[in-house]
Amino acid sequence: MRHLNYEHLRYFWTVARLGSITEAAAELHLAPQTISGQIKLLEAEAPGPLLERSGRRLVLTDLGRTVAAHADEIFSRGQELSGILRGAAARGLRQLSVGVSDAMPKLVTWRILKPVFDDPPQVRVACREAELSRLLGDLAAHRCDLLLTTHPVGAETGMRVSNHLLGESDLVFFAAPALARKLRSNFPGSLNGAPWLMPSEGTQARRILDGWCTEQDITPLIVGEFDDSGLKKTFGQAGLGVFTAPAAIRREIESQYKVRAIGTVPELRARYYAITAARRSAHPDVQRILSAAGDGLL
Repeated sequence: MRHLNYEHLRYFWTVARLGSITEAAAELHLAPQTISGQIKLLEAEAPGPLLERSGRRLVLTDLGRTVAAHADEIFSRGQELSGILRGAAARGLRQLSVGVSDAMPKLVTWRILKPVFDDPPQVRVACREAELSRLLGDLAAHRCDLLLTTHPVGAETGMRVSNHLLGESDLVFFAAPALARKLRSNFPGSLNGAPWLMPSEGTQARRILDGWCTEQDITPLIVGEFDDSGLKKTFGQAGLGVFTAPAAIRREIESQYKVRAIGTVPELRARYYAITAARRSAHPDVQRILSAAGDGLL
């Protein structure tokens, strides 16, 4: 198949969803013979049939299920794009697509992106949170303009990217008020044997905390491990253990989660990076984010 005919694929996709050529013809406002003929043309280019009859209904073959799954993604993406273009055109907005590493604290992400909203909104921001490896694929495929993460991307990924340090901050230990009062005395030694809410194993944040605990001869009682920083804070709010977060957002964390700071550890620092394609992005809102970081974002 040298060139995929997307109209043929759309007819097949509609029949696959409805299980009937007659129903698909009614939805598409076409004659059933037209739908049937176009699907036969698509099947002629494929290595086998895509549909087979089961009683009065048409069902997918194994190959048909594979094609239908890809068609689902293709046409849902197309519908999403149409909606974005309609909305952007109606409001005269620029589009900014941001990939956010699942290790990024939500409040820090907001602080980083806030500069693009300081004026009357001229931008429509789409944020997607996922593992960094998946987000790098989006950056390579030009599906996003900027990645936000907690560590730089090295040459081992095989990608040519630029790392921009946006800011850094000391880490603060937090806990629910009663537990925080108990652990302030003799901090940080008081953390030995205390219940901890940790980042997931294998993450940069976890490696930093594990290394610090070894240096301080502290053995934490790990009661929870989390990919999502917001969920970790919610468990901390319930009094289940201590957790760390940047000093830069201490006020917001204490207000939002009703927790209290136990103490600050200056030798533990969190760093936040913007990742762009190798050549500096010309997107005006990416430039605004990088400039704001230069002015002391955190």
